[in-house]
Amino acid sequence: MFSSSRRGDIVGHGNTDISEWEVRPGGMVVQKRSPDVNQNFTSKSTIKVRVKYGSSYHHIQISSHASFGAGELKKILTEPTGLHIQDQKLIYKNKERDSKSYLDVERVKDGSKLVLLVDIESRERRILEKLKIIKKEKTSKSLTEIKLKVDKLCKNVAALEADASTGVITELDVETLTENLMRTLIALDEIYGEGELELQRRESVRRVQKHIETLDMLRMTRQNSITLKKDENKRKVNYGVEFQKRQGNPKQQQPMQHSDSVVVTTKWETFD
Repeated sequence: MFSSSRRGDIVGHGNTDISEWEVRPGGMVVQKRSPDVNQNFTSKSTIKVRVKYGSSYHHIQISSHASFGAGELKKILTEPTGLHIQDQKLIYKNKERDSKSYLDVERVKDGSKLVLLVDIESRERRILEKLKIIKKEKTSKSLTEIKLKVDKLCKNVAALEADASTGVITELDVETLTENLMRTLIALDEIYGEGELELQRRESVRRVQKHIETLDMLRMTRQNSITLKKDENKRKVNYGVEFQKRQGNPKQQQPMQHSDSVVVTTKWETFD
C-alpha cells in the first residue's frame, strides 16, 4: 500500500492509477516496467559504465535498471576481474552501494565511474565456509571408509567366535584382529565431526570397543582352556607314574625277610 505522500506524488505525475506505479529501493516512485516495451526504450535504458579495479578499467554495458548485486553488475565483473561475487565491493561517489540497489535509483548514468574493491571480510568468511564444507566432506568420506572396514572386521570376529566353540582358534588369530580394531579406534579418535557426523563417529567407536571386548573374552576363555588341559595332562602323567610304581617288580614291593639271628661260635681245639 502507498502512503498518502506517495499517493500525492503519483497524482502529481498526472496518473491516478496506483497499479501502474511502484516504489523502488530508496523510496523513489517510478512507473512499473512493462515487458512489452519497444526496442527504442530498451536501447535508451542501456548505459555504459567504467569500473576501476586496481590499475585497470573495465567498460561494462548494462541496463540502467540492473542492480549492483550478484545477479547483474557483480556477476558481469566476475569474468574480467576474476573476483568472486561475494568478494566484490562496489563504490560509487565514495559510498559503498548495496547489492540490492538499482543503478538508476542510485543515479548511475551513462559514463559513470565506479570503483571495485575486494571485500576482505567477506572473502575470509567465504573461504572459512568453504574450508568447513571441505572438511565436512572429508570427515564424511573417512567415516564411510572406516565403517566399511569395521563391518568387515565384525564379520571376522563373528567367525572367530564360531570357531572358538570348536576350540580351533589360535592366539595369532585373536591378536591380529585385536590389533586391527585398535588401529581403527585410533583412526576414529583422530576424526573430529559435528552434529550427525559426530554421532556416526561415536557409534563406530562403540562398535569397535564392543568387538575388542569380545576378543578379550575369547582370549581369556582360550587361556583358561589351555590351563585346564595342562593341569589335566599333568594329573594324568602323575597318575601314570604312580601306577607304574605300584605295578612294578613284586620282589621290590615285598619287604625284606630277616632270618632269626644265629650266634655262631667257633670252638677251637687246642693241642698240647
